[in-house]
Amino acid sequence: MNREGSPWTGLGPVFGKEFADQLGSARMRILEILVLVAAIGAVYVASQKMRATISESPIAFLQLFTTAEQPLPSFVSFLGFFVPLMAVSLGFDAVNGELSRGTLGRVLAQPIYRDALLMGKFLAALAMLALVLVGLWLVTTGFGILVLGLPPGGEEVGRGLLFLLLTLFYAGVWLSLALLFSLLFRQPSASAMVGLGVWIFFALLWPIFSQYLAQAITGPAYFEDLQVHQAELATMIARVSPSTLYAEAVQVILHPSVRSLGPVFYSQLDRALVGSPLPLIESLSLVWPQTVALLSGSCLLFALAYVVFQRREIRA
Repeated sequence: MNREGSPWTGLGPVFGKEFADQLGSARMRILEILVLVAAIGAVYVASQKMRATISESPIAFLQLFTTAEQPLPSFVSFLGFFVPLMAVSLGFDAVNGELSRGTLGRVLAQPIYRDALLMGKFLAALAMLALVLVGLWLVTTGFGILVLGLPPGGEEVGRGLLFLLLTLFYAGVWLSLALLFSLLFRQPSASAMVGLGVWIFFALLWPIFSQYLAQAITGPAYFEDLQVHQAELATMIARVSPSTLYAEAVQVILHPSVRSLGPVFYSQLDRALVGSPLPLIESLSLVWPQTVALLSGSCLLFALAYVVFQRREIRA
């Protein structure tokens, strides 16, 4: 069938249709309720713990996101768990679900290119994640102001927005991976299980494996120099995981006093005011490699999905 115009013809209708479907899906509503309840619980517990020391910290509002109190983890920990889950749930059946229903061939028979279809699905799911994250951030911030009676300063708002952007980049990695698996596996159940398995592996097991891999490469570390080299190598290997990159970036953005990632040497602490917060621009420069790595990982996985989709034979 001959088609005229740009390969992105039809991107708008595909985006609108997919976004409307995601917005009204039952699984997203269930996940949104779970995330909202968990986040409000974490922020409430953190605010109760912070009330006694709120006047002693110049960045007290940021501690709402990082303070944990048993049995609830911090708000950041909740997002680190739920964001990949939401991303995988949005993307695991993006393509193979339509293949199993027999609708993909009919859609591509219309004047819609594969480029526009895949990009529309990805952008709609990413926009849905952005909508949930922005709404959650606003609710959490408003709830924190109500409970603490303390509005955030300009520096804290800037760091909060960067935290929101980093979380969206992190979600984009898992969304691209889920989209890729929806093309590699014909059954939606298989792509969902593999996607969740990869997430569990990189989030829970890879940090442990990185220690053993570093020990296997460097051998026994009998001297201090070898121990330092082994620790640095383990940190580099652990950064293959998106979860590690996200955790490091969020740690620096939400803890302005953090001045270094990985092993810290006495030379780095020389003449440094330990505990004093860094300016926002310096914190951003410290986590710039992690930020670029998350964005690049999302783009690379989407590019792989794009290549696979272009080579896939689809019959109406």
